[in-house]
Amino acid sequence: EGAPKFPQTMALDFLLRHWRRTGAAQELAIVRATFVKMARGGIYDQVGGGFHRYSVDDHWLVPHFEKMLYDNALLSRLGAHLWQVTRDDEIARVTRETLDWVLREMASPNGGFYSSLDADSEGHEGKFYVWSAQELDALLGATAPAMRELWGVSERGNFEGKNILNVPRSPAQVASTLGIAPDELESLAAAARNTLYASREARVHPARDDKILAAWNGLMVRALAESARVFGDARWRAHAVLHGEFLFREMVRDGRVMRVHKDGITKGSGFLEDHAAVALAALALYELTLDARWVARARIVSDAMVRWFWDDRIGGLFDT
Repeated sequence: EGAPKFPQTMALDFLLRHWRRTGAAQELAIVRATFVKMARGGIYDQVGGGFHRYSVDDHWLVPHFEKMLYDNALLSRLGAHLWQVTRDDEIARVTRETLDWVLREMASPNGGFYSSLDADSEGHEGKFYVWSAQELDALLGATAPAMRELWGVSERGNFEGKNILNVPRSPAQVASTLGIAPDELESLAAAARNTLYASREARVHPARDDKILAAWNGLMVRALAESARVFGDARWRAHAVLHGEFLFREMVRDGRVMRVHKDGITKGSGFLEDHAAVALAALALYELTLDARWVARARIVSDAMVRWFWDDRIGGLFDT
């Protein structure tokens, strides 16, 4: 209900866990329906993978086009968990595309993940991401009518005369309308995504915020490690370890997690969330590799959390 809509990823993750413990069917239905609605909406980048920050409307169509590392860390991990339960191919694809987008566009060559991509380019919000019907026809040729049907593309458009690609009807319904098998529609869509992505790469890209934040990186490494384990993906496994090693090499000083790394320089004492996320990443890497060094590293960071943030008087932890 209502707008704007932000992905409530942690609430959805809680519901999924509560369903697993209690068997309350409605809870799984809520998580699955919400994830799929977002994945079929304009809030999800249908061409390049990854989720935008939120939608300005009440049904996930028109996003605020910024892409944040932490949203994609949380949503990809939720996707991996949801796939474990559902074995749904669409959920697997969206999870895979999101992680592949992060590794392709947000990973620093020296380790660590950048923070975000801007919403605008050339002074216009969303310009990088939208399409005219004519562009789609010219690029996709014979498959254009099918893809226009799948992605809700019209001459009039749905955003300032252009089209934000989304999936207004289920792929199964679209395949039925077109008189083809769902698998055939998906293979056409996969080829079309590649064609559109290659064309889009020639556009002026949104600016990237290349700060590397410990907290968001911890969440991303955890998502990669858990997804590598769930999907049995060796490439993700290698990246999870690589970026985990970066965190403990560059962002942990004498057991204490630092806040930010940029242009080779690490600075600022970390907040509670930086310590928590980095420790969670270490635990996820232990579950992935069974290498006991990761447990030892999680213990060191946990000790720092107690030392720097715990307060006996309040019986709790301060944020900073």
